[in-house]
Amino acid sequence: MAKTAEIIIEGKSYTFPIVEGSEGEMGIDIGNLLEQTGAVTLDFGYKNTGATTSAITFLDGDKGILRYRGYSIEELAEKSTFLEVAYLLIFGELPTPGQLSGFSGDIKNHTMVHEDIKKILDGFPSSAHPMGVLSSLFCAQTAFYPESLDPNRSKEGVYLSIVRSLAKMPTFAAWAYKNEVGHPVNYPDNSLNYCSRFLKMMFALPAEHYDVDPVVAAALDKLLILHADHEQNCSTSTVRIVGSSKASIYSSISAGINALWGPLHGGANQEVILMLEEIKKDGGNVDKWINKAKDKNDPFRLMGFGHRVYKNFDPRARIIKKAADDVLSKLGVNDPTLEIAMKLEEIALKDPYFIERKLYPNVDFYSGIIYRALGIPVDMFTVMFAIGRLPGWIAQWKELRENKEPIGRPRQIYTGSNQRPYVGLDKR
Repeated sequence: MAKTAEIIIEGKSYTFPIVEGSEGEMGIDIGNLLEQTGAVTLDFGYKNTGATTSAITFLDGDKGILRYRGYSIEELAEKSTFLEVAYLLIFGELPTPGQLSGFSGDIKNHTMVHEDIKKILDGFPSSAHPMGVLSSLFCAQTAFYPESLDPNRSKEGVYLSIVRSLAKMPTFAAWAYKNEVGHPVNYPDNSLNYCSRFLKMMFALPAEHYDVDPVVAAALDKLLILHADHEQNCSTSTVRIVGSSKASIYSSISAGINALWGPLHGGANQEVILMLEEIKKDGGNVDKWINKAKDKNDPFRLMGFGHRVYKNFDPRARIIKKAADDVLSKLGVNDPTLEIAMKLEEIALKDPYFIERKLYPNVDFYSGIIYRALGIPVDMFTVMFAIGRLPGWIAQWKELRENKEPIGRPRQIYTGSNQRPYVGLDKR
């Protein structure tokens, strides 16, 4: 017998079907609630509202589970590469060797960008935030590939847009960085793999030989895997709702980039470094700041500890901790700010106060440490996040399109003035 839910409004009962997911999640299908009852639900921030069904990512915050297409994040991070994971998220299955070779080759063939893009880049002052530059350059692809605006584009045309997105995002990101530091841009070196190619575009200087450290490239690859998708968060939901209007993949993902830009979403690892800098500026007394964090009357909060979704532990943090240790060990970085981070980590993993409250270092804590060690400016951290999240955004946009989902149109409860007569300017 099908499960149902009953809603009673002013003594009248209404029945709605219950939808059950493959992992036992339950949702009440209220698709015809307004039609039946004349009422809508009110859910600020959509915290209890499922806007779609999705076969891409499963997340259980209470149990610390994250899976892409059924594969655990732990296995993927250990055994896979970022482009394999991108293929998995977008197309639903892990690629065969031939499929991965073809996919990687197609991406390499599209890493270059039109030279006129540099004219757009030149229009930004060096003070421009790299996220603003990135979202603008990414959206500009609609001008260079106007065929992408066709909502009825063929499967081959959609695939080409997907490949172009993955190929050009690192180029745009590296150029946004070069714009900030006032250096000439580098072009992609297609003899390198995805992460190494990006690192060379970021850090190579003109007329200087640059070798990509394989430990650093491997750590970045792992970090991108961990950020590749995270269910229906703010930026992902933005991509889906913009895409629901049949907007192009480029404009939809550009909207996701802007949503990620906000400090409550993609800026968390940036906040970690700013906190560490504040502690260092104060003299580096970690115990003092730990006590401030424990004081409920003190507004100070430790950034990069705990997670609003993961209630026990962030499975991604355990993975990236080793990558952070590897990078720090290989580079031999001598940085007082990172030394403070290590002290905070040591205390948080042993102190009963943090253990009881499950305030463990999360993925933002460790990713901030890695980016800092690589010499990446703080305002580029969210750009790095965007590179990793790109496959998830593409997969979500593609799924929405293939499911032929309707345009997003949230409702509201009006709380303004009732109808009132217009008062002329001379009587106000």
